[in-house]
Amino acid sequence: MKILGLDSSGLVASVAIVEDNDLKGEYTVNYKKTHSQTLLPMLDEVAKMIELDLNSIDAIAVSGGPGSFTGLRIGSATAKGLGLALGKPLIHIPTVDALAYNLAGNRDNICPLMDARRNQTYTGLYRFDGNQMEIIKPQCAVGIDEIIAEVNKLGQAVVFLGDGVAVFETYIHENCTVPYTFAPAHVNKQRAGAVAALGEIYYTEGKTETAEEHKPDYLRLSQAERERLEGEQKK
Repeated sequence: MKILGLDSSGLVASVAIVEDNDLKGEYTVNYKKTHSQTLLPMLDEVAKMIELDLNSIDAIAVSGGPGSFTGLRIGSATAKGLGLALGKPLIHIPTVDALAYNLAGNRDNICPLMDARRNQTYTGLYRFDGNQMEIIKPQCAVGIDEIIAEVNKLGQAVVFLGDGVAVFETYIHENCTVPYTFAPAHVNKQRAGAVAALGEIYYTEGKTETAEEHKPDYLRLSQAERERLEGEQKK
């Protein structure tokens, strides 16, 4: 089984190939460049390095949200275009689930934190039994106070990761009452390797969709949509 993984849900752009539970190649960049300029060239570079024939892949796993609205649209459009061109199914991977899967095997609870602005975070709660991931709280968009309260309620050690850590670090220090750590640099952001690895699991479980069916999960309205609704409510 050969899965192509794509993630452009945040500042990180990442492409990976996982074959039979073996990471063959990964290209990850955490730099402020437009993903529409980088994602396909990164895929081309990885394909050349590992002599990959894209027609040989079984499916395309894409980080399907939440995250940056623009980043999700770029990832979705790339995955859909490749799926249509290659005649391959897509695998929709929840962004926060894939972020948590970076820490597969960890014995503490896992709490990804993505900055959703306005003191909100895209988050969830997870634990692992070996490499088997259990979802304690499915991915959601909530206030940082709400998720930290749930972490405290569980009463167990937790690992935080994601771009929201830097944003909410002070709040965590002041309000988290259970033992906590922060994931190290090589696993604390989105990685297509985790997307593709989860994609293998989903593929064997039959959790695929067509390129036409795929659409991102934003979990909340865009700023433009919020402002439009607020304007209508004031009339």
